[in-house]
Amino acid sequence: MAQPAPLGATADTASARPGMLVRLPDRRRINFRCQGHGGPTVLLESGWAATSLAWGKVQALVAPRQRICAYDRAGYGFSDPGPLPRDGAAIARDLDLALRAAHITGPFIVVGHSAGGLYVRLFADRRPRDVIGMVLVDPSVEYQDRRFAAVFGNGAGSLGAQRLRAQACLKAAEDRRLPSPYSVLARCAPIRRGNQSKAAYDARLREALRPETWRTQISELETLWTATSDSVSAGRPAYGDMPLIVLTAQETYAGAPAASALWSALHQELAARSSMGLERSVARSSHLMMKDRPDAIAMAIEQVAAMARNQEAVNRRPDETRK
Repeated sequence: MAQPAPLGATADTASARPGMLVRLPDRRRINFRCQGHGGPTVLLESGWAATSLAWGKVQALVAPRQRICAYDRAGYGFSDPGPLPRDGAAIARDLDLALRAAHITGPFIVVGHSAGGLYVRLFADRRPRDVIGMVLVDPSVEYQDRRFAAVFGNGAGSLGAQRLRAQACLKAAEDRRLPSPYSVLARCAPIRRGNQSKAAYDARLREALRPETWRTQISELETLWTATSDSVSAGRPAYGDMPLIVLTAQETYAGAPAASALWSALHQELAARSSMGLERSVARSSHLMMKDRPDAIAMAIEQVAAMARNQEAVNRRPDETRK
């Protein structure tokens, strides 16, 4: 098991190398980036195509109070690719096995962004005793394409554009044509920022040049509204009194009031699955809330942790004092 990068390392230094590599039973490696101490441990699940590095601002805010771990899903960042399909069940299983291999124990508060909201719900179904709270960050919902199509017509919730781009990047990676001067492939490989070290840039470039990266992205897209949604739908219909906060970014559908209203309604439905569920609108935030409003996410994590601790304290009291 590789040792984690020092907590004081800069974001650029950290992005140039893995944090803590752990091996699954099939010998694949999964990369974790953990900071801080104290429980409950916070687990961060990124959205589609994002790595553990997406959570840097949130980790910096939460780590002074409790342990917080982000990770690279199989096929992303410094984690080895996994067998196809890369649906939610496979992703939740990998996380479960990787946590055990890393000796990262619960209780957990799980935080999922976008598609990661579906994945953490599946993980919570696998570990119902260990997951004591959830924060869902502008999350996708099961069968989201159908919900949007029912209101706005066929194709309204389609992921076709993202899939076509990933397929073009896959073909270019397979043909060793990345980085490419052609505009259609410009987003397939990173552009080196002025303050980015060569080591950090090279790490991101290696990921882009790896065909498995794009196969992973395509498989996640292809299964999101099918196998992944099926698995979530077959899971728990309600979360009892689990502390749950659903954060809705106000600017995800900026300029489209009807779509914004539907987005909020879907999140309100999700929050209602717990008797302690809350849906909260977050101003000044696009879909990438961890970049725009990491403070809102950190505040929700702190609130869910406090709610979970209060529940634990109540449950420890003798029955007669709770009457």
